[in-house]
Amino acid sequence: MKTKKNEHKGQRSTYSVIFYIKKGNCKKNGLCPLMGRITIDGENKAFSPKIDIEPDLWDAKTNRMSGKSRQSLSVNDKIEKYIRKIDLYYDEILNELGYITAELVKNALDGVGQKEIYLLKLFKEHNDEFQLRVGVDKAKATYVKYRRAYDRLTDFMRYQYGKEDFLLRSLTLSFIEDYDFYLRNVRKMANNTISDHMTHLKKIVSRAIKQGTLHKNPFFEYRHQQTAMVCRFLQPDELERIMQTYIPSPLTCYIRDIFVFACFTGLAYADLCNLSEENLKTGDKGKMWICIERQKSKTDCYIPLMKLPLQIIEKYRYLRNEGKLFKTVSSGCLASHFRKLEALCGVKHITFHMARHTFGTQITLSQGVSIASISKILGHTSIKTTQIYAKVTSQKLNEDIKILSGQMKGKYVLPEVNHIESYTLPSC
Repeated sequence: MKTKKNEHKGQRSTYSVIFYIKKGNCKKNGLCPLMGRITIDGENKAFSPKIDIEPDLWDAKTNRMSGKSRQSLSVNDKIEKYIRKIDLYYDEILNELGYITAELVKNALDGVGQKEIYLLKLFKEHNDEFQLRVGVDKAKATYVKYRRAYDRLTDFMRYQYGKEDFLLRSLTLSFIEDYDFYLRNVRKMANNTISDHMTHLKKIVSRAIKQGTLHKNPFFEYRHQQTAMVCRFLQPDELERIMQTYIPSPLTCYIRDIFVFACFTGLAYADLCNLSEENLKTGDKGKMWICIERQKSKTDCYIPLMKLPLQIIEKYRYLRNEGKLFKTVSSGCLASHFRKLEALCGVKHITFHMARHTFGTQITLSQGVSIASISKILGHTSIKTTQIYAKVTSQKLNEDIKILSGQMKGKYVLPEVNHIESYTLPSC
């Protein structure tokens, strides 16, 4: 049995290696398999040297073969080599990681690849795995966000530390706070954008903790104050101007039309790109519906088609390709032509997602559609999510109060007080 106590950077670990035979697993030839056990700080991991020996020649007290036969000398020599190899792995891992576990030593002995111990290498490993799942159960847009987060973190390390990578075990709260400061003051990012980058970094940190290369979560004491998102929707006059303004450019006109289509259906851009002829269904009374599974949440949504979106579908029938209802354009192209729309229509900062909020607020809730029905149309799994999209407008509030006033009229009357001019309040 090999035992020792080791102190490394103020931390003391107990370490031992023993060998034994499994008498209960003897083979037909009478030989028993030799086993080894690595123990570090009470954690045990068994391994097999793949050696079979005669049980009568095994000395349990010395953990060696007895006698001086060729077999005994050969087996004892192999045991010594195993111990030297395990000692070597022990020292290498302890010096590199700053801590040691029985599992890490066993994995090294078995030839199992050691987990990444550097932050950016682990981040890249995550991104490479994520890319393989794009189109299967992950979206390309999400992969692009992780790539962007990787690039920003790389820039930060070069700017702040002059390094190309960072040891995971060196991650501290100070590193996280420095990164927050960098994104906020050097990159001039908005609060919610910073939150997105921190969320991506948190996932990599969690991966490091799960694989055992990081023991303490540096995010434990980090607090990021995320501001409430202001989700703008189009006012009725803005939507009217967008719809009625003459647009000379065919591409800008097309982008305007699919934006209006989204305003009257509530579809996100990714779902609009996926929309095909198969998603158009006819109801019992001849009403046309869109029946589609949302790309983001994988929930089914059922959208009744009004006259205007039906006209837009028919208008661009000639552009259909492989059954898709609309021709897709890049996000950069959308943004460029939205800037043109803003100038032509006198509307401030148009985004495609604004159409979904406009549908939830102006097209449905303000017209008396219940929040439960809106939630079903938008494909939400929670009413709380729908409440972010469907805002009560002042016009809707005034109309509801008028209805309420009419319903309450004459029901509650304050009794009249006779001779009010002579009525005085008693003193308190």
